[in-house]
Amino acid sequence: MEIYSLPSLRDPILIAAFQGWNDAGEAASQALDYLLSLWPSQLIAEVESEDFYDYQVNRPQVFLDEDGERELSWPTTTIHAVSVPDYDRDLIIVTGVEPSMRWRSFVGEILSLGEDLNISLVVSLGSLLADVPHTRPIPVTLSVANSTLAKKFEVEISRYEGPTGILGAIQDGCNARDIDSVSLWAAIPHYVSAPPCPKATLALINHLEDLLQMNIDEGELPDDARAWELGATQITQEDSEISEYVQSLEESKDAAELPEASGESIAREFERYLRHRGEEKK
Repeated sequence: MEIYSLPSLRDPILIAAFQGWNDAGEAASQALDYLLSLWPSQLIAEVESEDFYDYQVNRPQVFLDEDGERELSWPTTTIHAVSVPDYDRDLIIVTGVEPSMRWRSFVGEILSLGEDLNISLVVSLGSLLADVPHTRPIPVTLSVANSTLAKKFEVEISRYEGPTGILGAIQDGCNARDIDSVSLWAAIPHYVSAPPCPKATLALINHLEDLLQMNIDEGELPDDARAWELGATQITQEDSEISEYVQSLEESKDAAELPEASGESIAREFERYLRHRGEEKK
């Protein structure tokens, strides 16, 4: 890893997302790209790409610079330090392409840098394809990997068994180092899975805001989410079988919704509203 600086940060939180297997609809990676566009940031490190990437899987991209000269952009992972106005903690944002090999070494380098910067929490963002309707709120699940964190965040420990991605490796590495680690996963309708999916990106942003008790300006994301939903509706209405399938998903979703779950959703929305109102009055 090439480290450019080790700034002094305020009780930093490391937030990570990776393009690839963990990033259906590119919702997670675009969520972090959005955060980087909101606040002042400093590039503090980059992963050495040849150590972790198979260039036949993630090929370098050719582009033309301002002078028309050809250059190559290599797949990599970047680490930025971010200062959030009116928030008492700083962020370390890790973005890039899921590595092809040597995952334990990759995770070790990321977490060692985090420990040098005194991180106390790692939040990973992911998105997956699921049987959910595009006309309902995007489901976002908070996942933890051990019973201690399950009690702390008042959620059930993840019972998933099967193949995992780099986010699972990061959670395992955090457990080994006694670093608190949680994951937020957005479920994207599999029948409209082509990126981007701004509705899922917005859902991840909202749940991250609730988790960290911070204010995140939504900007144009709500408008983009509504436009995406309208576009998805038009696509599904053109095929009667898909339209009937979506209707069955809606009925299943509505039947499964518990009153207390709806109450929790309303409470989160109200808390988010109060945070934004407080920010506007400053």
